[in-house]
Amino acid sequence: MKNNRKNRDAFKEHSFWQSYSDMMAALLLTFVLIIAITLSIYRQKTSDLEQTRVELDRSRSELEQSAADLERYQAEIEKSNQELERSLTELQEANAYSQMTQTELQNAYAEIESARAQLDSAYSEVDSARAELAATKSELQDIVGIRTDIIQELQNTFSNSSMQVDPQTGSITFSSDVLFRYNSAKLTTESQAVLKEIIPLYLAVLLQDSYRPYIAEIIIEGHTDTDGSYQGNMELSYNRANAVAVFCQDSKNGLTTQKIQQLRELLTVNGRSYSDPVYQAGSSDIDMAASRRVEIKFRLREDEMINKITEILNQE
Repeated sequence: MKNNRKNRDAFKEHSFWQSYSDMMAALLLTFVLIIAITLSIYRQKTSDLEQTRVELDRSRSELEQSAADLERYQAEIEKSNQELERSLTELQEANAYSQMTQTELQNAYAEIESARAQLDSAYSEVDSARAELAATKSELQDIVGIRTDIIQELQNTFSNSSMQVDPQTGSITFSSDVLFRYNSAKLTTESQAVLKEIIPLYLAVLLQDSYRPYIAEIIIEGHTDTDGSYQGNMELSYNRANAVAVFCQDSKNGLTTQKIQQLRELLTVNGRSYSDPVYQAGSSDIDMAASRRVEIKFRLREDEMINKITEILNQE
């Protein structure tokens, strides 16, 4: 009878450990699956951000260099602090064994306190600089991927159109030969129909609520070939860009009054003469027809952020 009871107890103990082992195996399998899914999502997100990270490498390098400079500055301050502490110790020891007058000793303490105040001020400046760099880096990280998202949406918008969106900048280009007659800055009737089809689609993407806070500037830029004088082409290129800008701001051409007001807050018109010609593929010869063009592009706030970082680095 006792043997049977012992056998039953042994069997129960074995079943308990077997169940416990099965449960741990299930938990381990679940954990592995979670890791696998997490790695899959991470790889997908990493692939999407790879292009944008290339653009931020230079900015991050400058941030890292600035951080290194701040670390070195702090090390120098700490070294100065140690020297001040050593000087204070020496002064205290000298006070015990010398005939220094009370006035001289008080003056020495006052100098040390002044040095301490300067040191505290230096630490405060370092902390302030660190905070500003951290805020700038955080703001840059907030707009990671915005340019890629905008360009992707522009490409999707014009996927069924003959208009090509530059995959690097998101700009679109109109041939001046299509928009204007020779040496003229007046839009032709045919070109107005083309602009009325393209412009509202392009600006609708840039001015939508999810992107507009990140847009620093919308630029309409005119370019010419190298025939004629630089100044004459400068006037012609500006007048052509301005003609497109005026067309965009006419409510009859596709934009609502609200969108036109938003556009005016961001719009810049430039004439570039022949300062940025287009060259024939694989050649140093200028492609005269391709050089005569009007470009519409945008600039993000991240460009302003890079300028802000440069200012901080120059101050340091």
